[in-house]
Amino acid sequence: MTTETESASHAIDAKIAALDDWRGETLADVRALIRAADPDVIEEVKWRGVPVWSHGGIICTGESYKAVVKLTFAQGAALPDPAGLFNSSLEGNTRRAIDIREGETIDAAAFTALVQAAVAHNLAKKRK
Repeated sequence: MTTETESASHAIDAKIAALDDWRGETLADVRALIRAADPDVIEEVKWRGVPVWSHGGIICTGESYKAVVKLTFAQGAALPDPAGLFNSSLEGNTRRAIDIREGETIDAAAFTALVQAAVAHNLAKKRK
């Protein structure tokens, strides 16, 4: 019997495979970083096929557009970002995003810290 999480993981696998260019590679790379940063992460698919990673609430989404792979952190405005990874959706009070363009790489250590801070933030909110 396939669980909902396994089904979502398969859907994300399929989405990555369908993006047979740099966007698929980028999404696969950040997915691996997210899973390594939080082994208890839950993978979901929402909003017409958007990959979503959650733990105690949404950590981030992974959307692919023609020119960018956008990682939107649901509570990004509340997270420390000493490496300055957030470069999009900076005007809002809640979300923050990272746009990755073709040829760009992400600082793995800083991204891992951001994912872990998002999880800690979600779990702290849940305890209240």
